[in-house]
Amino acid sequence: MAIKAAAFDVFGTLVNIERPTRPFRKLVRLLHEAGRPRQRDDGIRAMSSAIDLRQTASLFGGMISDADLNALEDELRVEIQSITLFADATPTLLALRQRGIKVALCSNLAAPYGPPVLDLLPFQPDFCAWSYEAGAVKPQAEIYQYLCDGIACQADEVLMIGDTIEADMIGPRRFGMHGYHLDRHAATADSAESVRSLSDVLTLMAARH
Repeated sequence: MAIKAAAFDVFGTLVNIERPTRPFRKLVRLLHEAGRPRQRDDGIRAMSSAIDLRQTASLFGGMISDADLNALEDELRVEIQSITLFADATPTLLALRQRGIKVALCSNLAAPYGPPVLDLLPFQPDFCAWSYEAGAVKPQAEIYQYLCDGIACQADEVLMIGDTIEADMIGPRRFGMHGYHLDRHAATADSAESVRSLSDVLTLMAARH
């Protein structure tokens, strides 16, 4: 079946954080230092709800000073302002749109990161499967179903690409999509499983049509 849509992971795939401050990770560490045990699902809970940094602190117990929260929010602003597009992102997205291919995003991220990413793109995607709106994270099947429903495509009509093997290749393939791992640092790429550049998506598309 022909590919009708291309879905992209965001961080490490379409965009890069030039000045990472990792405020959500620091929040968990500060709460741990205040006596709250780390939970295995902390990351999932933070990324599967449409909540900001301060609301995440409340969700996790809120044992953190207002001064620390203000500092973390400042760091979050610094991190968001440092987000940049990879050089191959815009030409690839524009080429797909020109060919009539639907373009979607499918990403695990906390709610504050979604809108700033959209501001950098050359056009608004046909659909965004943000984990915080889907209520699920990759590689859970629910987020891939949310993606397919949002772009009105069957799983085997969707090509998914991203920089995390489990979330962007194995999980999508298990669900029935065409998943590929983006490895920008690989000496060579296995065209059956991985690519080295977003522009390789166009080659994959041509092979599937």
